[in-house]
Amino acid sequence: MSDISENGERVVIVQLDLGRDDIPEAVEEISLLSESAGVAVCSVVQGKRQFPDPATFAGKGKLEEIAAEVAAHEASLVIFNHELSPAQERNLEKALQCRVIDRTTLILDIFAQRAQSAEGKLQVELAQLEHLSTRLVRGWTHLERQKGGIGLRGPGETQLETDRRLLADRVKLLKERLTRLERQRMVQRKARTRNDILNISLVGYTNAGKSTLFNRLTRAGAYVADQLFATLDTTSRRLWLGEAGNVVISDTVGFIRNLPHTLVAAFHSTLEVVSQADLLLHVVDSSSEARASQITEVEKVLGEIGAGDVRCLVVLNKLDLSGLPPALERDEYDRISRVRVSARTGEGIPLLREAFSEIASEKRHGSQLSAPGLGIF
Repeated sequence: MSDISENGERVVIVQLDLGRDDIPEAVEEISLLSESAGVAVCSVVQGKRQFPDPATFAGKGKLEEIAAEVAAHEASLVIFNHELSPAQERNLEKALQCRVIDRTTLILDIFAQRAQSAEGKLQVELAQLEHLSTRLVRGWTHLERQKGGIGLRGPGETQLETDRRLLADRVKLLKERLTRLERQRMVQRKARTRNDILNISLVGYTNAGKSTLFNRLTRAGAYVADQLFATLDTTSRRLWLGEAGNVVISDTVGFIRNLPHTLVAAFHSTLEVVSQADLLLHVVDSSSEARASQITEVEKVLGEIGAGDVRCLVVLNKLDLSGLPPALERDEYDRISRVRVSARTGEGIPLLREAFSEIASEKRHGSQLSAPGLGIF
């Protein structure tokens, strides 16, 4: 899959209203995603439809508007903040005379740019190939003709069949490699469990400030940027809490609405650190107007990866932007449920460490770390 950011391309974004009530947030998010991929957003085309057009998703009139914007801004790429079928993608490219990608392809491209570890790169490649496999359906007519390739295909095989076979072989190999890495991680996790160490995983909507908080707590120096999906590879560090001993904190990839299923599946082994944690630190951008829907989206992904029953401590981050004071809140059972902090300035961090110490003590004394509801604020 090509890297759409290599030349700082000029792009036109398309966002259609198909009955959603959060269109402004959706437009802001796809714009941030595009900028995170390194492209220049020069225009956003919006419209309203009851349902997508089967051929072009947008319909004839809207297609003419998009084409006009492409010409006016000399754009070389159009990004739909929707899921396009292979046929719709082809029809759009033919009509607009430029490349067209959908939301899933954009997110996959960002992941390909961000992956640093060997495992992260394997996971991204697996997700890309599985997404590509859905595109190898009747569409690539130039691959359907018999060709006399030497050493590439069996007797009577078309190029399309060869591509499918080679792709399936590569997917199988990647899955085997990731399974081996997953087994290694399970051994390491069992060793930590035997030591009775509290395992904490940071989760949250992308760009909520997880890595900044991780660095503030552990001084790990994890990569931080005002971008979506700045962190892909899971990083774990020990944190000493005095009398409460050590805890292990892991920083993980951020979640986002409509996260492609191919990514969730490919990152299963990495996200397993979340489902196996004793405590989830759900970092929320308290200054975001979309925080309630972002909490809902994170809860949805946690359920998908089998982490819905893990105890969750909500961290309302970015107090320096929201103006809220630092605080530690408890639920009706007198258990700590929320902490308000600013990872950037350090406000409220002592309260968060206090919460860790109390929960680590509960684990040591055999208390059940079950999951209370997150709640909306």
